[in-house]
Amino acid sequence: MTAHRRNPAGRRRRKHSERSVKNQLMGGLAALVAFAAVGGAVVAWLPSDASGTSAAPSPVASPESRRTPESPEPEESGPPPSPSTTPLPQGGPGTFVTAPGGSGRVGKGTPLRYRVEVEKGITISPEDVAEQVERTLADPRGWTADGHSAFQRVSSGPTDFRVRLATPATVDKFCAEGGLDTGGKVNCSVNHNVMVNLRRWVLATEFYPKDVVGYRSLIINHEVGHFLGHGHVTCPGEGQPAPAMMQQIKGLLGCVPNVWPYDSDGRLLTGPSVP
Repeated sequence: MTAHRRNPAGRRRRKHSERSVKNQLMGGLAALVAFAAVGGAVVAWLPSDASGTSAAPSPVASPESRRTPESPEPEESGPPPSPSTTPLPQGGPGTFVTAPGGSGRVGKGTPLRYRVEVEKGITISPEDVAEQVERTLADPRGWTADGHSAFQRVSSGPTDFRVRLATPATVDKFCAEGGLDTGGKVNCSVNHNVMVNLRRWVLATEFYPKDVVGYRSLIINHEVGHFLGHGHVTCPGEGQPAPAMMQQIKGLLGCVPNVWPYDSDGRLLTGPSVP
């Protein structure tokens, strides 16, 4: 048996190495927390290889904001709430990947069947998008609070509408088919398609700089609201919740941020009708 002499210098090196590893682990955990704070924003853009299908068109609904030369969108302020320095893609192939699986029915009555799709070339998981859409439509402050709307996500078979996350150019193309000008910046609901602009999904707006995930619920509630036949309204009064059917991207006009059609007591949050 070989004897080993104590080596104080070796112990100091081991302790230093252990402290270094511990510091690296703590730094990694902090980075993960910061990343989660923005709802898992995109950090890379790689192509996908699945495809979606199409359904018959339906009457046109209004977009969250009709963009015209006379009504430009307010400038965004502050740094984008995303850790990625990779520019968002502005265009894509116009074909889609369908989120697999489905959900149970939420709400009363015959459910509206919907499919969630993500444009190819966007490296946001279709499953993640579907989860956020499901959570929004199932929330008791959502459209099911009207007492007759119900929803169910599917990945195959007939659908009543589709929620499609797409690049700005693709959103513009689909929305233009309904006569809507989305200007590369906003969303729309047209021909049974709820078209969600990637820019809005990742960056939200200047009015929701720290609540990107909440703003995603506003997108879904606003555009699905159009699909259900609801039109635009404006702020009902200073300090009151901004209605989900308000074009909040243009400004809150004295209202406070709110992403839900109903409050927790089941009251519809609305205001005076506007074009």
